[in-house]
Amino acid sequence: MPMPTDIGVVDLMIGFPKADARRQYEFLAPQLRDQQSQGMAFPAEYMFKDVPNHLDQGDDPVQVTLKEMDRHGVALGLVGVTGEVAERALAEHPTRFVASLEVDPNDITGSVRAIRGAHERHALKAVTSFPAGCHPQVPIADRRYYPIYQTCIDLDVAMIINAGIAGPRVPSRCQDVMDLDQVCYDFPELRIIMRHGAEPWEELAVKLMLKWPGLHYMTSGFAPKYYPRAIIDFANSRGAEKILYAGYYPMGLSLERIFSELPDVGLKDEVWPLFLRENALRVLHLEVHGAGPGRGPDGVVA
Repeated sequence: MPMPTDIGVVDLMIGFPKADARRQYEFLAPQLRDQQSQGMAFPAEYMFKDVPNHLDQGDDPVQVTLKEMDRHGVALGLVGVTGEVAERALAEHPTRFVASLEVDPNDITGSVRAIRGAHERHALKAVTSFPAGCHPQVPIADRRYYPIYQTCIDLDVAMIINAGIAGPRVPSRCQDVMDLDQVCYDFPELRIIMRHGAEPWEELAVKLMLKWPGLHYMTSGFAPKYYPRAIIDFANSRGAEKILYAGYYPMGLSLERIFSELPDVGLKDEVWPLFLRENALRVLHLEVHGAGPGRGPDGVVA
């Protein structure tokens, strides 16, 4: 059986195009030292072609994203609570978008309060963080993250964290996958999802997912033809319930490219529904009724 097209995909990393995408990466400016990076609109653009993060004059970014979602069978998207556009999308389209919140644990108290506030306003489904993008950087197993992790447990939300070599030209030791071994030991109730590849430690990531029930992986930031082989092999064997789909629209990849390449990934028939939908519903405690726009009744998100 080929990849199903009527399943109502859950995308764990999606956003809204911007007229000036460069501004969303200003937080990285103090860390970027090489001249080429300072001139990039997108600090990892050397890795991507035809980045779709632009907005034509007069277009509504929420409607642009919804149109792309409908075109490719994406029923539900996890979006960061980052300003007016995301707030409006969550308020106006609660069956299509659910909320995550990005945090920098250098401000421990501020981060915990922000998580609790976002949870009250938006029924938060995940907290996200980019250790190499924090200023200063914060290792995955650093004490500054521990109140964040405990807050996720208390509120029953997932923790999504970058793992592996960072795309922007900043040091990456703080994202060593081995640090997750300690975090999973210290927080056995925490549901963790590795973001952005875990390379070059993807085989270690597999070993740790076998070891720790709460540890998972999502495919954000990678075009499907570049998904690590170890991850695909794991999904097709003992890790069918551990690997979750996430795109990277519009930050780095178009949904058109992602969904044109996905059928060639080589997942087993029984793995596709888990990868595209069911694992996300379970790990993030989501509920979606129906197969998605144009393919069944619109969803209801609990």
